[in-house]
Amino acid sequence: MPTVEHPLFSRVWSWAMRHEPRDVVRARGELLQGLSGRVLEVGAGTGSNFAHYPETVTEIVAIEPDRLLREEATVVAAARETAVPGTRIHVRDGTFEALPADAAGPFDAVVCSLVLCSVADVPGSLASAYAALRPGGQLRYYEHVATDGWLGGLQRTVDATFWPRAFGGCHTHRDTVGAIDRAGFERIQHRDIRGAPRWAPVPISPLALGIAQRPA
Repeated sequence: MPTVEHPLFSRVWSWAMRHEPRDVVRARGELLQGLSGRVLEVGAGTGSNFAHYPETVTEIVAIEPDRLLREEATVVAAARETAVPGTRIHVRDGTFEALPADAAGPFDAVVCSLVLCSVADVPGSLASAYAALRPGGQLRYYEHVATDGWLGGLQRTVDATFWPRAFGGCHTHRDTVGAIDRAGFERIQHRDIRGAPRWAPVPISPLALGIAQRPA
């Protein structure tokens, strides 16, 4: 499986993850609260979520295609395992569309954190998540999403020009929540978040945080 390389973006992202705003840190905690058992996290980045998993999670299979980010996540995973010996974290190369063999389900939860904006195939990725979950398992999502009005127009413009190339394939104007619904998940909790005031020209400010379930 080829390794993804975005050297400049990876370094910028690594710096950003070490300087996350408080509201992002709080959202990560909310995203993961109450989880237990076996979890698949796709697009783990530098391992920013690892410290937020509750001790009731016994195993995390963390998928990250970017080599530099994956190396950093491996270090963070080892620190978490030392701090919480009851949790095993396996950091692996792979993508949502091409999960490695040891990422086979069933999982109690699949975690998507700022990743569905950058996958090549959103329906295929969500189908992969659905297949990896046990019946009744949960999809936890914290994602950039499309909005309407002038900001939606700005999102479409930046997506069609420089944004995906500059930011590791990120697309700001994706109907991610609608795609989750169409993939067969049942939303059981959802809220919209603004990462910046509505008047601010920040394409990634509209976010969605929620829980969807594979029907039992």
